[in-house]
Amino acid sequence: MTLTQSAVLAVIEGLTEFLPVSSTGHMMLASAAMKMQKNEFLKTFEIVVQLGAVFAIVLIYAKQFLKGISLHLKLITAFLPTAVIGFLAYDSINTLLDKPAVAAVSLIVGGVVLILIDRHVTQKDSATPTLEMISYKNAFLIGLIQCVSMIPGVSRAAATIIGGIFNGLDKKQATEFSFLLAVPTMCAATGYKLLKTPLAFSGAEVQLLLLGSAVAFVVAGITVLVFRRLVERYGFKHFGYYRIAVGLIFLLTMT
Repeated sequence: MTLTQSAVLAVIEGLTEFLPVSSTGHMMLASAAMKMQKNEFLKTFEIVVQLGAVFAIVLIYAKQFLKGISLHLKLITAFLPTAVIGFLAYDSINTLLDKPAVAAVSLIVGGVVLILIDRHVTQKDSATPTLEMISYKNAFLIGLIQCVSMIPGVSRAAATIIGGIFNGLDKKQATEFSFLLAVPTMCAATGYKLLKTPLAFSGAEVQLLLLGSAVAFVVAGITVLVFRRLVERYGFKHFGYYRIAVGLIFLLTMT
């Protein structure tokens, strides 16, 4: 992996991690387009660089995280299904990361789902006054739906946003809960990946990881601020159209 390839993947991560379009799917398709060798370091890079994006969320939502223990407990509840299923299915998930076509098909299917729910979302009022007041049951169900995003191309953000909408949240709340849930989910995924990967990185590889994380941090911060406004104004259907277009282009031209 070159510095340029590292920067490109990091920009893609920052742009797509918190949008309902699948960062993993986009990075898989981008690495395939750049003819990059699918080795253990590339897989590790695609996971670790997410930490940069996570730190952007921690910074933007610092006040939310400092409000009290209630929200933290709800986030832990939502995270538990992913932790258990992710641990049990780790090897199977890792195998799917070698199959860009899976990501492309998942992008298309997820795009159709986003388009179908968009009208429902536009007309929906929240049944939960604040995120801190979401029930433990609904938080758990959102986390359970998040598990579907272990399939490359599904999108963690899309799964949790859809899960939030069908568990009493409006589009703004569902989007923000998705952002916040990303922190424990992605930190755990990165930590577990590092435990499963020998930490014998060369100096050049450490440089690539640091560069990628820094770029992802900056790009993700900007993207989150813009995305919140786009969701309020336009909803989710345009992201659905985009997912379908990207998936079809890849299937038609690169497989």
